[in-house]
Amino acid sequence: MTVDPAVLQELDRLRGRVPELSGSVLATTDGLVVAHDAHGIEPDGLAALSAAHLALARRFAHAVNHGELRESVVECDRGYITTYSVGPSALLTLVTSGDANLAMVHLEARRCVRRLVKILAVGPKPQARPEIPTQSGPPTPLARRTPMATLPNNARRRQAAG
Repeated sequence: MTVDPAVLQELDRLRGRVPELSGSVLATTDGLVVAHDAHGIEPDGLAALSAAHLALARRFAHAVNHGELRESVVECDRGYITTYSVGPSALLTLVTSGDANLAMVHLEARRCVRRLVKILAVGPKPQARPEIPTQSGPPTPLARRTPMATLPNNARRRQAAG
């Protein structure tokens, strides 16, 4: 898969603005990596876990009627893992050290997300699916099969003989 250079530039720019950033992964909500700037972090695993985490966080938001989820934060002993929605089908996950200014991380990440939404929106359009040929005229009824156990005994004998 070819990654839009603008996406990679955006992730690189984010690393420059957030020095405590250990890695970033842009992924689909299905958990597939679109692009990453993750050194020492396995991007495929992080993308899959982030997608699962975001899906669960979205369910939390809906369960309490708080609207659409925008971001989620996990605070650990040695840092933060923040995940942001990037439109309806993508997410951005950042891993930062514990000395990161979380407010600054959010500020820069939200700016990055807005730019990524624009980049992804102008990306290649999905190709139209070819039409599936359909039958002309009235539909043909499906054959109906009757299990042997439901047939009367004399019908079973005729079927076995025939």
